[in-house]
Amino acid sequence: MTVNGRPRAPLMTNTQADRVKEVARLAGRPSRSRRREFLAEGPQAVREALRLHRQHDAGVVVDVYATPEALERHPDIVELLAADDTPPVRPVTPDVLAAMSSTVTPQGFIAVCRFVDSTLDDVLAARPRLVAVLVEVRDPGNAGTIIRAADSAGADAVILTSASVDPYNPKTVRSTVGSLFHLPLVIGADLDDLHERLRSAGLTVLAADGYGSTSLDDLQDAGAARRAGVGSPQPDRSRVPGPTTPVSADRDAGPAVGHAPRAPHDGNEGVHLEHPTAWLFGNEAQGLPHEVSASADAQVAVPIYGRAESLNVGTAATVCLYASARAQRRD
Repeated sequence: MTVNGRPRAPLMTNTQADRVKEVARLAGRPSRSRRREFLAEGPQAVREALRLHRQHDAGVVVDVYATPEALERHPDIVELLAADDTPPVRPVTPDVLAAMSSTVTPQGFIAVCRFVDSTLDDVLAARPRLVAVLVEVRDPGNAGTIIRAADSAGADAVILTSASVDPYNPKTVRSTVGSLFHLPLVIGADLDDLHERLRSAGLTVLAADGYGSTSLDDLQDAGAARRAGVGSPQPDRSRVPGPTTPVSADRDAGPAVGHAPRAPHDGNEGVHLEHPTAWLFGNEAQGLPHEVSASADAQVAVPIYGRAESLNVGTAATVCLYASARAQRRD
């Protein structure tokens, strides 16, 4: 039996085999950290991992496991696997794939991949125009959603600070739906000097803050006025911004949200969405720490016009990133 002219390995049927257990252990962070490998599950994630492997000759993919049925359904992945520089696919039964997988219903493919993160130095040296910074974001699904949104908006990188979720967590990887392989990812960035390093790279630092004094709508209106060659409009005080990223019900519950509301002001002439920008997104429960938000160039709220208490951090990040992406493309 062959796959596009390459010999196909024997079908793996033993769910208790050592290789099966080794793959399954990558669902845990200790094994991932020790081996610097992680799991990409499902056809889309495996497809994008293989494309990155081939495009950059980076040795991203170590092994690929697939059921015969999945290989029949996805001839494009079989074609990617036929390249000389990709590892041969290892056919497995559905039971073996389930034993390897971290999901209840595996989608036919699993790839063991090497870590793909970049350094902060490399990211900033490339002079990025749009960056998403996750500050102590701990939910894997939210982190994956923000990575996917950043990729969709054409961002140049995603930075995760220390105390944020492991982006190689299987749920995070699944939530990115392959976007993890599309843009540079920085892990464990130090907050102490991050703002200054971002500014030194030419980036305006904006904090997505539900109690921020600047409305995202006002920044977008000001950008439209600049493009039209007219003066900036006065901020619309009838827009009452609600919380952007989730905050606790008791604003005095902790340092991240226990700060006094800022007085409204109109002095954001230097904040242009069309300029290179790094957006800061905070923890799901408490938002951004006060000192992190306060040290940004502006604290920006997404207005809430309905009755919702707040926006999920992934939703808020999508709105903010697309606002910047749209402004930059029109500049």
